[in-house]
Amino acid sequence: MPNAEETTPSDWNASQSADCDPRKAKEHEDSHGGDMPDLCPPETPPSSPSQLFSMAELMETANEVSKMTIAHEIVVNQDFKLQEVNFPPNSLESRVKETLHKVFWDRLREQLSRIPPDYSHAIKLLQEIKEILLTLLLPRQTRLKSQIEDALDMELIKQEAEHGALDIANLTTYILGTMAMLCAPVRDEEIQRLRVMTDPVHLLREIFRVLDLMRMDMVNFTIQTLRPHLQEHSVQYERKKFQELLNKLPAGLVVTTEWLQTAAAEVSSDLQSSSSTSEISAPAPTSPAVTGEVLLIHSPTAVLNQAYMDLLHWDPGKEQYPETMMMDKDRLHALQKEVNQLAIIAAVLLVSNSTCGNGVFGSAGCGDRLKQITKALLGAPGARLEDTLLDISGQIHQEVNKTLLQLGYPVLTGDKATLLKGQLRSLADKDNAVRILIEQRIKTFLKHCLCHGGKNSTTLPQGLAPIQEELLEVGQRFSSLIHYNRQVFGPYYSGILKKLLLPEGKPGTAS
Repeated sequence: MPNAEETTPSDWNASQSADCDPRKAKEHEDSHGGDMPDLCPPETPPSSPSQLFSMAELMETANEVSKMTIAHEIVVNQDFKLQEVNFPPNSLESRVKETLHKVFWDRLREQLSRIPPDYSHAIKLLQEIKEILLTLLLPRQTRLKSQIEDALDMELIKQEAEHGALDIANLTTYILGTMAMLCAPVRDEEIQRLRVMTDPVHLLREIFRVLDLMRMDMVNFTIQTLRPHLQEHSVQYERKKFQELLNKLPAGLVVTTEWLQTAAAEVSSDLQSSSSTSEISAPAPTSPAVTGEVLLIHSPTAVLNQAYMDLLHWDPGKEQYPETMMMDKDRLHALQKEVNQLAIIAAVLLVSNSTCGNGVFGSAGCGDRLKQITKALLGAPGARLEDTLLDISGQIHQEVNKTLLQLGYPVLTGDKATLLKGQLRSLADKDNAVRILIEQRIKTFLKHCLCHGGKNSTTLPQGLAPIQEELLEVGQRFSSLIHYNRQVFGPYYSGILKKLLLPEGKPGTAS
């Protein structure tokens, strides 16, 4: 635990800030001159025994991965920003933080209450406030920098403290004025609230809190400024960094190779079972990974698209994930969850419509209400699908009866109600015919998004109209993510697929 007499609040507040607007400054000098490193073409990792790495090498590798991950996040996530970390109330972290803060600020209050006052801690805080203010300046703000240096001259402040002439109230007034000039508009109200505080200890504590937010505002402003530059060079940058990692980890594409090999087997199986054999240049076994034989398929693009689609059906319990997709693993898992939920919602609405009829389902907004009920119940965290569908069946039965009464019709008969509830609950079965049909249609739509880059994808297969808005948004996100991944790692995929589909010495053609 840090020593309360030596640690300042910002040592405990290494947190990320909340939402911010662009800074008031109209201009921003680019202090990040120069382009990213030139593209290094991918090299085939040498086959060599596993290497043992020193702690320094491991730390260096982790640092490189971290930098590449942050750059990737900024490029692919337009909403990416640093946010304030708020520990859950009564959590261990929250209690420890609050205890440390209380000890520090109580100590400061006790020092300032002495006769004569002890300003040793206050001086340290003023020094840190000065340093934070200087970090918030843009390179062109040289005049303001000089003003801060003069107003918060630490040597002069120490001399005033020694002679009992330190005016903390006057210094905090200047600090608040400077913060008002530098803060984003979203912080104006908080600065005004600080101006009316009279307790110096409470005021200093709040100044540090707002300064932490302003620092993260500055970081997020910088992210916004750098995003176009990163987007322009991100493909070459990520590919170069990834190659540097592969050079340290020779077996770095094992899972990616297995992932593509599985996709190749799936495409081969689909082609064999298809009535058209024109796209097959030679017979291929279902499982090349087992037989060791050769797959000869015209289009490596078909294999790669199949591999991407497989990520939406990835077993959550499977530990290994393709190395080239690791930075998007969480994003793809989230998409997978959304796709699964949309399939259940569409299936629930299709069953309800089939049982109740179009007249009831489409009247008085009944379909929209059923959709909202289903979506809300599916969103419950940790619930089993079987239990959720049981709740959904009951709620939909009530809503349908309510709509029937509003339209002047009799409610569902006992047999029809039992049929509706039973069909809805049966959707928990993965082999349910309606669920399989909806999942296949969603898969067809998302494959179309991949093939056309998300364009011309507004025509949905039958039965998906109730989830059109959500599905179009998922398709756009999925295709954009995959398009970027293909740009970065395309040369690696080409090399692997060439070996899988056209091994040396084997006849065949591929394009």
